[in-house]
Amino acid sequence: MGMQAAGGGESGGRRRRRRRRHQPVSEINVTPFVDVMLVLLIIFMVAAPLLTVGVPIDLPETRAKALEGDTEPITISVNSQGQIFIQETEIAMDEIVAKLEAIAANGYEERIYVRGDQDADYGTMMKLMGRINAAGFKRLGLVTLEERDS
Repeated sequence: MGMQAAGGGESGGRRRRRRRRHQPVSEINVTPFVDVMLVLLIIFMVAAPLLTVGVPIDLPETRAKALEGDTEPITISVNSQGQIFIQETEIAMDEIVAKLEAIAANGYEERIYVRGDQDADYGTMMKLMGRINAAGFKRLGLVTLEERDS
């Protein structure tokens, strides 16, 4: 008097499933690579303008050509209030020469760019450049923007 359930018998409802074995994919999935490259491109496009000297200055415009150089120059900035900065560090007028001599890797042949706000006092600019020149630094350059045609 034994009964078997419909799905429990050996010959009844038991089905064998064929399992397909997955073969390794031999193609490179380029989509994640492209996504990462696009993100990096956006990051560099946003970060590149931030890499300039951090002292906000409204530079005057001229038609002069850009100076060519192979090394990074020392940048001295004068803002509209007459404050003087070497790179991004504020410094007093009396300490300029000593700081330049301390950080000049090429000695007196170091290139020095002077960035002056167009509203900066002309006398302050000339006094600064005079002190730098009198100390022996001869490779001075004034930084301006390229003049736009109005």
